[in-house]
Amino acid sequence: MGCKTTCPYCGVGCGVDATIKEDTLEPVQGDPDHPANAGRLCVKGSALHETLGSQGRLTRPRIQGRDTDWDEAIQYLGAELTRLQQEQGGQSIAFYLSGQLLTEDYYVANKFAKGFIGTPHVDTNSRLCMSSAVAAHKRAFGEDAVPGCYEDLELADLLVLAGANPAWNHPILYQRMQRAGDNRPERRMVVIDPRRTASCEQADLHLPLRPGTDAILWNGLLVWLADSGALDQAWIGAHCNSPDAALQAARDSSPTPEAVADQCDLTVADVRTFYEWFAATPRTTSFWSQGLNQSRSGTDKANAIINCHLATGRIGQPGATPFSVTGQPNAMGGREVGGLANQLAAHMDYDTPGAREALAHFWQAPSLPTDPGHKAVALFEAMERGEIQCVWIMATNPLVSLPDPERARHALTQCPLVIVSDCVADTDTLALADVALPAMGWAEKDGTVTNSERCISRQRGLIPAVGEARPDWWIISAVARAMGFNAAFDYAGPAAIFREHALASTLSGAPRQQFNLGALAAFSDRDYNAMTPVQWPVTPEHPRGRERLFGDGAFPTPDGRARFTPIHPTAPARGPTVTTPLWVTSGRIRDQWHTMTRTGRAARLLQHLCEPFIEVHPDDLAAHDLADGDLAWLSNGQGRYLGRTRASDGMRPGEVFVPIHWNHQFTTNGLASALFPRVIDPLSGQPETKHASAALLPFNARWHARLLGEQPEQWPEGLYWARVPMEKTTCWHLAGNSPIPDWPGTARQWLGGEPDSEMRDPRAGRYRAAWYHGDRLRAVLLVEPGNDFPGLDWLDSLFQTQPLDDGTRRRVLAGRDSDQPDPGPIICSCYQVGERRIEEALAQGCDSVSALGGALGCGTNCGSCVPELRQLVEQSLPEPSGDG
Repeated sequence: MGCKTTCPYCGVGCGVDATIKEDTLEPVQGDPDHPANAGRLCVKGSALHETLGSQGRLTRPRIQGRDTDWDEAIQYLGAELTRLQQEQGGQSIAFYLSGQLLTEDYYVANKFAKGFIGTPHVDTNSRLCMSSAVAAHKRAFGEDAVPGCYEDLELADLLVLAGANPAWNHPILYQRMQRAGDNRPERRMVVIDPRRTASCEQADLHLPLRPGTDAILWNGLLVWLADSGALDQAWIGAHCNSPDAALQAARDSSPTPEAVADQCDLTVADVRTFYEWFAATPRTTSFWSQGLNQSRSGTDKANAIINCHLATGRIGQPGATPFSVTGQPNAMGGREVGGLANQLAAHMDYDTPGAREALAHFWQAPSLPTDPGHKAVALFEAMERGEIQCVWIMATNPLVSLPDPERARHALTQCPLVIVSDCVADTDTLALADVALPAMGWAEKDGTVTNSERCISRQRGLIPAVGEARPDWWIISAVARAMGFNAAFDYAGPAAIFREHALASTLSGAPRQQFNLGALAAFSDRDYNAMTPVQWPVTPEHPRGRERLFGDGAFPTPDGRARFTPIHPTAPARGPTVTTPLWVTSGRIRDQWHTMTRTGRAARLLQHLCEPFIEVHPDDLAAHDLADGDLAWLSNGQGRYLGRTRASDGMRPGEVFVPIHWNHQFTTNGLASALFPRVIDPLSGQPETKHASAALLPFNARWHARLLGEQPEQWPEGLYWARVPMEKTTCWHLAGNSPIPDWPGTARQWLGGEPDSEMRDPRAGRYRAAWYHGDRLRAVLLVEPGNDFPGLDWLDSLFQTQPLDDGTRRRVLAGRDSDQPDPGPIICSCYQVGERRIEEALAQGCDSVSALGGALGCGTNCGSCVPELRQLVEQSLPEPSGDG
C-alpha cells in the first residue's frame, strides 16, 4: 500500500512517498508531486524507515514509575488537574509544547490549557528557535506572516544567507539554490556567518563577521542604500511608516562602510561589495535562521534585515523578499494555533481588540486568561519558585535544549507534578516524569503540518501504533473529558479538529489578517483525507492559497502600512574574558536532528560525525597544546562540555563551535546548552544560545577504547564515553585520563567474567578481548594508547552471525577482516562511501565531484556531502608549479 505523507524533521516540510508491506514501512522516497521537494529527500529523510520499531519506545502509561493502563492514567490526571485548578487556580498549571506536534495536537493542547484550565502559561520549544522572527514580523508587518515562498530562493539574482547553514540544516532548499545557481551563472550568493560552513561552498562572497554584529552590518546597508540613492521612495511613501527614525538609528551605529568593517572585523572592500550588490539587484532574497534569532537582540537583527527590504520595496515580490526559515517541522503550525505564551489562537494576541471575547465565545471557554503567560525560560524559573505546581511537557526534551539545563533540571525536581508525553522511553526529561504518557511516533500519527513557506501538508498515519501509544490530541481530549469538559473535546478524529481550527482562523474580523483557512472550514473527512499541499491564506477569494504576501503594499497593521524599526545594536551578553577567552557558538550537524531521539536510532546517521566535538581553528589548537582529534573540555562558570577537537580553518581564531544534539543518553558531558546562560531577547523571549564564552582545556586521555556489544551497568566516574548505535549492535567510544594498570581485571569487572580470547601488550598500551555466548559473539573490547582504530563495520556484522568459525574468531581481536578493505570515515551517508574509497577513486583519475558521483554515487542523492567531496578533490590536485 502506498501513501503520501510529510517528513517530520526540519521546517522545509518535504513530501514523502511511503510504501507499507505487512504493517512495515519500506524504504521511503521523496514525493515528486510535493511543491517543497519535488521528489528529493536529504539523508535524514531517506533514513526515516530506519528510525522505527518498538525498541526504545514508551509503550504504556506510567505513574510514579509504575506501568498502568490508560483508564487509570486519565482518571488520575483528571483528578489531579481538577484539584490544582480548584485549590490554586489554573495559573498553577503550565504546558510546554513542541514544533514537532501536529497542528491538530497543538490546537487541542492550546484550547484545553488556555480556554478550560485557564492558564496562560503555555509555551513551546519553538520559543528557542523562531520566536525572534515571529516578533520581527509582527513589529514590521503587523502579523507573523512570511511574505515569500521557496521559489524566491531560485528566482533571486542575489541570495543572502544570514545566520543560516541550509547545506546541512535545510538540505533540500540548498539543493534548489544550487541548481538555480548552476542554471543562472550570473546569480550571486552572499553568506554572512562567522564560520565558513558547507553553505559557503557556492558563495560568491563570504562575510565572516565578528559574532553578534549582524545588526551593525545591516544598519550599514540601510545607510548605504540611502546615501547611494537606492531607496524606493515611492514605495516607502505609499506603504511604510517611520523610515526617518530607522535611518537615523542606522547612522548612529553604522555611518560608513569603514565603521561597519571595523566593528564587524571585516574588510572594507567586502562590506562595500555586499552593499553594492544589494543596491544594484532588485531581485534580492535574504534568508535567515537561528544564527540571527538565537540572540538577546534577535528580533532587532531580523528587523534590521526587514528594514532594508522595506526600503527597497522588496517584499513579497518574485525573487525579492525577506525570508525567515523555521527549524522544526511544525513550528509554523504552532504559531498558527497560538502555541506561544503571548498568543491566544489563530494569530490573535491578548491585546488584539475583541479577540479574547470572540475566542471565548467560539470555544465556549469558561476560563480564558486576560494576560500573556510565561515564556519558556521564565516558565521554568516560575516552576523553580513554586508558582507552577504542574507542568505537562509534550514531544520535547527541555533538559537538553534549554540554556543552563541544570537549572531547568532543578526546576523540574521542584515541581510537584511533572507530566511528559513522548514516543521514546528514555530521555533526559522523561527521567524526571511523575506521569509518562506514550504518544504516537511520526509514522503512526495523522494530521497536518505547516512548513516555512506557509504550506500546509498532510501527515498520514502509516503503521499501527506501538504498544498502547495514542495521538497527543486523543490524550489531551481524554483528560479534558475526565475534568468534565466533555462537549468541547468530543472529537471524532483529526479532521474534526482541523475544521474547528480552520473556522477559528476567521474569528479576528481584521480585514487584512493573512492567516485565514476559511475555505477549508467545511472540509469533509474525505476532503481532509485527500488534502494536497496548500499555502495560506486559503479563502473564497484565494481557494488555492497564495504564494506571496504584501506585494501589493497592503499590510495587516491598523493603518495598512508596514513599519520601519529603529535598530540600536546590542552586543552579546557574555563575551570573552580573561578566564573564558574563546567565543562559543552552537548549531546543528548534517545527519542529526535535535536531541537524537529519532535520528540516533539510525546507525548510518551516526557514521559521519559520531561523537560530540569542538570545532577549533588550528592556531587555537596549537596555542592550547592540543592536536586534531584530542578530547578537550570547554568550561565556564556555568557548565562544562567534553568533546573531540576538530581542526577547521573555517573557524575564526578565538572562536569555537559545538553541536547541539548530544545528551545524557549518548555521552557523558556533551550538552552544548550547559555552556549558555539564561539570557533572553526582551521582546521575543528567545534565549541567546549562539553566544557564550569558555576556556578550552585538555582532557589528557591516557588511553582510548572501543567496546562493542554489552555495556557495564555503570561507567566509572571520570570516564569519557559516547554511545554509537551500529547496524547490529552498539559501540561505546571510551577514554580515560587516568592509567589503568590492570586491563584484564578491568575487562572482567566491566563485562562480568573471563574473556574467551584475549591479547595483551602492556608495554605498548594495547589490550583486546572477546566474549562469546556459545558460538555467538557477545562483546569485544579494543584498547589503544591513541584514538586510532580500524573501521568496525566488520566486527559489527558478526553480532548477528552464528556460528562463527575458528578463522573468524581469530580475526576478531584484530578488529577487521583482512579480506575487506577499510572504507575509512564515512563521507557520503546516503551511499555509505568512505574517505579511503574516495581517495582511491581520486588516485585513479577522478578529478571532480561529478566524476566521483559517477564512480561511487557519492554526492548524487541529498548533496549534503558535496562540500566535503569538493575539499577532497582540491586536496588531491597537484600544487601549482609557480612557473610563468
